[in-house]
Amino acid sequence: MGKITGFMEFDRKVEAYAPVEKRIKNYKEFTAPLKEGELKNQGARCMDCGIPFCHSGCPLGNLIPDFNDAVYHGKWEKASQILHATNNFPEFTGRLCPAPCEEACVLGINEDPVSIENIEKNIAETAFKNGWIKPEPPLKRTGKKVGVIGSGPAGLAAAQQLNRAGHNVTVFERDEKIGGLLRYGIPDFKMEKHVIDRRLEIMEKEGIEFKTGVHVGVDLEAAQLKKDFDALVLCGGATVRRNLTIPGSDLKGVVQAMDFLPQNNRKVDGIPFIGEDISAKGKKVIVIGGGDTGSDCIGTSIRHGAVSVINFEIMPKGTTERPEEQPWPFWPMRLRTSTSHKEGAERIFSISTKRFVGDSNGNLKGLITSEVTWEKIPGQRPILKEVEGTEKEWECDLVLLALGFTGSEPTLADQLDLEMDERTNIKGSSLNYQTNIPGVFVAGDQRRGQSLIVWAISEGRQAAHHVDAYLMGKSNLPLKGEGDLPRV
Repeated sequence: MGKITGFMEFDRKVEAYAPVEKRIKNYKEFTAPLKEGELKNQGARCMDCGIPFCHSGCPLGNLIPDFNDAVYHGKWEKASQILHATNNFPEFTGRLCPAPCEEACVLGINEDPVSIENIEKNIAETAFKNGWIKPEPPLKRTGKKVGVIGSGPAGLAAAQQLNRAGHNVTVFERDEKIGGLLRYGIPDFKMEKHVIDRRLEIMEKEGIEFKTGVHVGVDLEAAQLKKDFDALVLCGGATVRRNLTIPGSDLKGVVQAMDFLPQNNRKVDGIPFIGEDISAKGKKVIVIGGGDTGSDCIGTSIRHGAVSVINFEIMPKGTTERPEEQPWPFWPMRLRTSTSHKEGAERIFSISTKRFVGDSNGNLKGLITSEVTWEKIPGQRPILKEVEGTEKEWECDLVLLALGFTGSEPTLADQLDLEMDERTNIKGSSLNYQTNIPGVFVAGDQRRGQSLIVWAISEGRQAAHHVDAYLMGKSNLPLKGEGDLPRV
């Protein structure tokens, strides 16, 4: 695929970034796209590897060598068709996915892998620019009604696939606008929201109905939806936040990341928000949690005008190379440095927060930490141990807790008598995504727990196939790695 000798002729290249001092003044995306010739060269690097492990690395089973080859030969519309056959929203994944496909790239064994994610993004953008992405409503309707609860990537993928099968699909979203965490959790400097809106316009023209401001289980009884629709697909996500239950956690200034980020996104979009304004301007900020959400908090705090930003991570500092116990093509737990980290944050590893310190008025003024180590015991989970004599006090005005999520909110499960697993996810069969209640399916983070956007899209697509089969006795909707068939 690509050019036979391309991987020997061209080095890996990705988009350049605007200078830090310029990009932190606004919330716009700040990448500079590669020229078409440069993108063709990147597609040329996709080697004729025989067994493309990138397929297995991608939860969607994207046909990566095929669209790389099309890009190399300048066949952009063909590349778009190949990419959209397995991925409903490459404009999302091309910006936000951590690219497990690249970690599984055969070239990546001893060279820099093919820049798959960047190629994917540019295929999608080229397709939109040229008007190749058009509404494709089904040629006929089945008369079956499907309700999708939640409008994140899993819900949107499920909705589009089920609509393609000819079903009448209604998507319910409790917030003001469609998009879930894509809209309210992802900062605009990583993905501007017009990227969501242009895709939603296509989906609406295809016949999907969107209802916002409807909190199913609160504003509308889930049991009533069960009566109104022939099938339900629950895609509400894993939204129960993990807390840090230590002394002082109730102080003013200790804030959950998923209060801070959605409020800021609403500000940027001009959407009114409820509650007290959360600002990092002029403050000494500490972000607890070293994942993507923590990184998003860092970039947002810097754009607010924080005096300083420090990032705590309880895990040890990773290596830039693959750990020995995570060989290719597995996903390696290596050190990853985001664009936000490079904007001026200090990172501290192997550190644990013991308690928060407040003033007489209940305001946060600092916190106490200790260094930690992880003792590895063969066959067991590593044991966290505090290093004696390493207590330290840190001055801070704002702490952002970016500790991830523990599972799904129980409202729908309670109202529909759904079974939940030990991690408080709704139980959905790995074979057909159906819950213990016939006609009720679950997909995305609400089924598998907190995960990646690419997994959410994959879950939505997989669930749609099984919902269609439940309603019609069989389904022509594709499963992982299969391309979409012509519209019914």
